[in-house]
Amino acid sequence: MLINELSKRTGISIATLRYYETYGLFKGTANEKIKTNNYKYYDEDIIEKINLIKGAKEVGFTLAEIKDLLEKWDNKKLSTEKKIAAVQSKIKEVDVKIQQLKEVKKLLTRCTEDIRNGTC
Repeated sequence: MLINELSKRTGISIATLRYYETYGLFKGTANEKIKTNNYKYYDEDIIEKINLIKGAKEVGFTLAEIKDLLEKWDNKKLSTEKKIAAVQSKIKEVDVKIQQLKEVKKLLTRCTEDIRNGTC
């Protein structure tokens, strides 16, 4: 399939797909017999990989982290324990962010009270 169909089937824009490919998250193949265009073709398996990328981004993994995980996954270097450790590490990062956001909320709440009281 061409990139426009890949975009339709995954719900990810063509520009984003091209960026992901340039970044090295996946590769399309060119038809060596055709020299007049730069079209790349993608097989059905790429949809699963893109959905994995999409899901990983939604839960907070960076593209660098995703690339590293995909490379290790593709090379069968990720044991079950390492997969679990990667997810648990992300959970810890989320917990830190939650705590930081709670502190920001407290500060904003105090600021609102100060504005109402005329002290700000």
